[in-house]
Amino acid sequence: MASAILDQILSDIKAAMKAKDAAKLTALRGLNAAIKDQTVNAGIEVTDEEVVSVIAKAIKQRTDSVDQYTAAKRQDLVDKEQKEIDWIRVYQPRQLERTEIEKLVRESISESGATCKKEMGKVMQVLMPKVKGKADGKLVSQVVQSLLP
Repeated sequence: MASAILDQILSDIKAAMKAKDAAKLTALRGLNAAIKDQTVNAGIEVTDEEVVSVIAKAIKQRTDSVDQYTAAKRQDLVDKEQKEIDWIRVYQPRQLERTEIEKLVRESISESGATCKKEMGKVMQVLMPKVKGKADGKLVSQVVQSLLP
C-alpha cells in the first residue's frame, strides 16, 4: 500500500523546486529522506501510518531545537526551525484537543483498571495506539498523570 501523504510531499518538493523556494525544498527533502530511511532502508513498507510517525518525530526534533535556540537567544535559528515545523505540520493528521485526550485517557483508565500513578504504564499501553500520530506524547503523559489518583 503506497502512502498518499508521501505522494503529496513529493509533489510539494517539485512545486518548491519550480518556485525556487530553497528553504522549503531543503525541509521537505530532509523529511523525504527521513521517511525513506525509516521505511525503505529498514525494509518496511511505506504506509501513511509509517509516514505520520516520521512526521511526528521530525516535528518533535524541531520543537526541541526551537527550545534550545530560544534558550541560546538565537532568534534567527528559532524562526528557521519554526518555518520548517509549519511546512511539515501540513502533512500531519489533525491533532487532538486536550479535552479529546482527557476523554480517551478516562476510557483507557477504565479499560486498563489502573487505580494509581504507579499503574500509568497500563494506561499508556491501552491509550497510545488510540492517539499515535494525533497527539504529542508529552501532553498525553501529563494528562494521564493529572487524571490518575
